[in-house]
Formats: sequence, C-alpha cells, structure tokens
Amino acid sequence: MSANGAWGARSGQMVVELAVLVPVVLVVALVGVNLMEFMALCARFDRACLDAVVSHGVSPAGEQSQVGAVDEVREALVLAMGASPCVVRVSAERLDDGGGGASFEISPFLTRFTCSMTFAPWPRELRLPGVSLEAPAVLSHSRELVVDRFRPGVVF
Repeated sequence: MSANGAWGARSGQMVVELAVLVPVVLVVALVGVNLMEFMALCARFDRACLDAVVSHGVSPAGEQSQVGAVDEVREALVLAMGASPCVVRVSAERLDDGGGGASFEISPFLTRFTCSMTFAPWPRELRLPGVSLEAPAVLSHSRELVVDRFRPGVVF
C-alpha cells in the first residue's frame, strides 16, 4: 500500500485509542487496589476490635472508668492496625432500661463500645501544574459490642 492509501488514513488510530484508554485503565486499577486494601483492613479491624473490647474494655489497666476503658481499647486497636493508613475512633455508652424501672435489668452495668475506622483512598490528592484533584470521600467501617464492664467474660 502507498502512504496515501488505506494505511496512511489509519496510522494514528492506535495511538489515540491508547491515549484515551490508559487513564481509564489506571483509574479502574487504583479503585480496585484501594477497595482490596480497605477490605483487608476491615477484616483485620473486626478481629482486633472484638479482642480489644473483650480484653481491655471490660477491665482496663489503671483507672477503672469508662474513659480509661475507651483509651485502652483505642490504644490496643492502633497497635493492632499497625502502620495502616486509617484513623481509629472508639466511643462507649452505658445502656439503661429507659428510666421507667418497670422492666427487669439483666445487668445495670452494660456498656456498648462502638469502634470505627476511617480509610482515605490513595492517592488522596494529585497536584499537577494547572490541575488539582482530591479524592471526594473516605470509606468508614464500624463495629459494636455490648459488654458488662464489671463482670469479665459477659458479652451480649
């Protein structure tokens, strides 16, 4: 074929297709990698959360208060998660019967621990000359466990 024939009209088509396709493939790959990392962190967090609440939340070392228990659980979770790119939060609330007094309480010291993890996808921000992009959202995961803080081994 001559340079002006069929080959000449289609010589740049593959380059254009590649230029359009490569960014899409990279974005899909980044979403997949971030999703897999988040799923692995969730699995690790679920195991560590239950262990931390049962071992540190029920009977914290030092001061036997709800604040001390929350701090102990949070520190144990941060240690268990290692150098992962997530933020760990722990809160606790005492469960009451509603103040009516008409029902029989199983235990007056039931505490609900809520552990949450927030994951920011990578890359969080991308800065190029004239272009600034940020990831629009973070992924979060939480786990709750109700325990009796003054009777070790009692989990509801």
